[in-house]
Amino acid sequence: MGFLSPSIRYRNSVLGLALAALALPGAVLAESAFPAPVEFTGRFRASPADAGKPVLPGSSVTIQGSGLQPGQSLTLQRGATVLTPEALTADDKGAVSFTFTLPEDAATGLHPVIAIMDSPSSATVFDVKVSKDVPLAGEEGFSVTRVKSAPGLYQSAYSAKSGALFVAASDFRPPSSALLKLNPQTLEVIAEVTPPPLPEDQREAPAEGAEDRGPQPVGVFGLAVDDEKGTIWTTNTFDNSVAVYSQDDLSLVKQFPAGTVYHARDVKVDGKRGRAYASASATNGVHVFDTETLEKIAVIEIDSGLRGGEFSVMSIALDAEGGQLYAVSRLSNELAVIDLATNEVARVLPLAGAKNASGVDVDPATGTVYVASQDSDNLLIVDPASGEVKHDVTVGAGALGVVFEPVGKLAYVANRGAGTITVVSPEGEVVAVLNGGSYANHVATDGQGNVFAVNKSAGPEDATADHVALIRKAE
Repeated sequence: MGFLSPSIRYRNSVLGLALAALALPGAVLAESAFPAPVEFTGRFRASPADAGKPVLPGSSVTIQGSGLQPGQSLTLQRGATVLTPEALTADDKGAVSFTFTLPEDAATGLHPVIAIMDSPSSATVFDVKVSKDVPLAGEEGFSVTRVKSAPGLYQSAYSAKSGALFVAASDFRPPSSALLKLNPQTLEVIAEVTPPPLPEDQREAPAEGAEDRGPQPVGVFGLAVDDEKGTIWTTNTFDNSVAVYSQDDLSLVKQFPAGTVYHARDVKVDGKRGRAYASASATNGVHVFDTETLEKIAVIEIDSGLRGGEFSVMSIALDAEGGQLYAVSRLSNELAVIDLATNEVARVLPLAGAKNASGVDVDPATGTVYVASQDSDNLLIVDPASGEVKHDVTVGAGALGVVFEPVGKLAYVANRGAGTITVVSPEGEVVAVLNGGSYANHVATDGQGNVFAVNKSAGPEDATADHVALIRKAE
């Protein structure tokens, strides 16, 4: 069965028009079929009609388009199947929206959809991703404590030195940000600080008619602890920079200048070697800092091993004992192995079965690498020496982040689209699928058997939004 079947009446009308066109003289057909085209510079986005839920077979999908010409007509097509019974028309802002329901037997995977525009003529292709339903299971084997926290949670990191959990939060409406210090057992807030404001020339102007809310804080997104120096490193994605704070009182030690790390995402600290590594997402670079002098000392550039490939860094993972740093590419779907002794790329390996590789972590005892991929909804368990994929495990929609918990020897995967956390053994067996709240975003561990998870919000009425969770495997 096709992706979506139009009515027989509509198919017949399209066929009739096609037959009529064939009867026209060649010159007339060419003139009418080839008006002057324009380059489409807008965007199409497919999302679940039910916010916070994955797109599954039988569910409804909303396609939103922007950047069209006002009044421009649009037809959506999947293969030979037309999805829009009648052509859509862009509104006066060049936007369009269309919702349809998938068939119950729709295949999982990335479905290319063609957007055909007329008056003026243009076309583009985008994907509708259909995920497999991975239901909750095995919850009785785990205890989960949840506490609502600051809006816009992104990442967390545990410090053995301070005996505390540090959490980064940044929100957009209204702009806000916070760095929090939590009791890791109760998740109670011990201390909280607001980052300094953005420079005036980087501050986003309020929308027309909206209230000017004043200075906007430098947002904190990713973070890592340096227990050798008693500091916390954060990434400031808005500002394309990084910052260092004190673990004791959350005072700012150093705010690096804007533009230090383009679209800074992850940061990892090798305390023994005195190095901090920050990933510059949407580039091929990992930026290296000296944790003593607090200066940037190098940029590690990673070239794709694929012909014509582009290595676009997403997450990074540190194996300090093994002397390796790992980075995954969301565009070329590759794993880079970096030698910490030389800060040079040792090898770049293809990740067979990964699409939009996003999260990565490592089992320090065995060196096995775990990679979560958003568009293939899976976890790959990989030998980083050979690149062999030992196991390919379907974990849930939008597998974004992964952490390996070394005491229980289990990998925990945050599935943003499904709103779940899937627990996987090194043998590739799904041990449990836990409720992660809407938009599960990040998982971390204290290395002592505990896992911490944070999630985001699906909207103002979302009761599961912005929670920090403590997950323990039952005895």
